[in-house]
Amino acid sequence: MKISVAYPPLSSDKGTPLLTQNRQFQWFTNPTYIYPMVPAYAASLLAARGHDVTFDDGIADGQRYDDFMRELIAKAPELIALETKTPVVTRHWKIVAELKAALPKTNVVLMGDHVTALPRESMEHSPVDFVICGGDFDFILADLADHLAGKLADMPAGVWRREDGEIIDGGVGSLTHNLDELPYIDRKLTKWERYAYKNGNFKYTPGTYVMAGRDCWWGRCTFCSWTTLFPGKTYRTVSPARHVAEIEHLVNDLGVREIFDDSGCFPRGAWLEEFCNLLIAKGLHKKVVLGCNMRVGELTQAQWNLLKKANFRFILIGLESMSQDTLNRLKKGIEVSQIEETMRMAKKAGLEPHITTMVGYPWESREDARRTIDFAKSLFSRGLLNTLQATIVVPYPGTPLFEEARQNGWLTTENWDDYDMRMSVWKSPISNADVLQFKDELYKAALSPAFIIRKIMSIRDFDDIKFLARAASKLLGHLLNKSRTKDCGCK
Repeated sequence: MKISVAYPPLSSDKGTPLLTQNRQFQWFTNPTYIYPMVPAYAASLLAARGHDVTFDDGIADGQRYDDFMRELIAKAPELIALETKTPVVTRHWKIVAELKAALPKTNVVLMGDHVTALPRESMEHSPVDFVICGGDFDFILADLADHLAGKLADMPAGVWRREDGEIIDGGVGSLTHNLDELPYIDRKLTKWERYAYKNGNFKYTPGTYVMAGRDCWWGRCTFCSWTTLFPGKTYRTVSPARHVAEIEHLVNDLGVREIFDDSGCFPRGAWLEEFCNLLIAKGLHKKVVLGCNMRVGELTQAQWNLLKKANFRFILIGLESMSQDTLNRLKKGIEVSQIEETMRMAKKAGLEPHITTMVGYPWESREDARRTIDFAKSLFSRGLLNTLQATIVVPYPGTPLFEEARQNGWLTTENWDDYDMRMSVWKSPISNADVLQFKDELYKAALSPAFIIRKIMSIRDFDDIKFLARAASKLLGHLLNKSRTKDCGCK
């Protein structure tokens, strides 16, 4: 079949949509492009099975919407697959209608966390032909294409569809696929260079992404939209040997200088140790810099040291709040007392920790929010933190947090367009304007004189200068993002 895995441009005065490979959607004034790993695997698997595939990311290509649609319609694919998320799903319904009007014989598929949570909704609100319900939508999409091409007898589980005008419940797709059976991502097909430079995670470019596991072995955080796709009990990894082999290909054949592993949490324990030791044994630690997501309180000092020996640099750690009550309610499974200890261990190993924080919980007071901000400032001033991400809490459909919000009457809107982190969508003890101010204060926490002096003193080469310039640009972009401060019913 002729197939397009597509990301149509989404025009907005809010900026560029951070849609791909993102657990919490945002519009960015200063765009960042993250490699869409599962869709890229989907395209690669489809191609490996003999389908004629294009990977059409109009967002990363900076295309105008009209130009993108004209080119896509001219290609006339037999199957078009779109990844969607809550804040843009209503836009995608309109795009589906436009595609079906122009290409009535083309089948259109929606996939991703929102439609996994609410598959029937998209079937009812758009003329979409198929909705894939489940996280392994690379395997499921490939099986769907094989079925439509007459190469596979049965419709795969997890595919919602229409028959004689009726919506057919396809259930939820399997999460038992063997990840080692996937081909390596075809980086040429998916045009990896467009994601290799405009990304704040990379100090050394060109950089790229890999994904050792699906998705997080904890997998219980009530706010994370990807727990809808990959509950913790379904966590799977590729083998350490396969992962090292893919990295070896990226380094030796493509000249990649930095790699970020975007598993929700990097594999721990024996897997981590085997992977690092294999990487070192092959000498790859001398050729490429690595980064990953990790949880508070999970690694020993020896394991942190091993990551550094394997040439890891950037470590992203979800902190979320300094309120123990909030951490408990989010089912983070960590203690406040572990947070600083983890930062100290990572820094002692010579790594560069980055924390994620959130403000605007419906149960947190101003004092709770202030405690998180003050702690972040303290970490920066004492040299225990390198960078930080601050966001507004959004309860996405399909998450336990969304159901809790519905049951408690906290939601002020279920207009999905408003779930884009530009305003609070639920009642809170602090006002929407204060939530936005606290978010900006978290970003400004890095701007202490001691932190800035340390950064300047850390400059060793031109890569350091370029990285600091990009980081400053990203920080300015976050502060310039136009957040909405209209009355949303927050109190």
